[in-house]
This record gives sequence, structure tokens and C-alpha cells, in this order.
Amino acid sequence: MILLTRLNNDEFILNAELIRYVERCPDTLITLTNGDTVMVKETLDEVVRRAVAYHQSKNLIPKPEYLPFTN
Repeated sequence: MILLTRLNNDEFILNAELIRYVERCPDTLITLTNGDTVMVKETLDEVVRRAVAYHQSKNLIPKPEYLPFTN
């Protein structure tokens, strides 16, 4: 789950596992696996960072120090 902010400044929690894709247009638009969309104040990079951190916390994505191509 990641904390995000709608354009009207309302904060909400999004299940990051439901994110299908994220686009910049110019605000950040998140499309979910069910086709719903939500526009947020956070940048595309920030949404991706939070989603990756969420998955890393669940050990679904290895942390960089465990990747074979990093030193």
C-alpha cells in the first residue's frame, strides 16, 4: 500500500499491486488493473519509487544490493 495525494489534496492509500501503468500528462495519471484511473499530485518518478519500495518491502523485488549486476 502506498500513500498518495489527489489533486484536491485528499490523501488516500492505493494498493500498489493494482497499478497497471503510470503516465505523465502533465499531471500523474495512474491506471489500475480494473481500468479505473486516478490523478495524483506526486510525480511519475515518485509513484514508481513508492511502488517499488512497497514491493521490495514484501520481498517481491530484490533490493539493489542483491542484484547480480551491481557492485
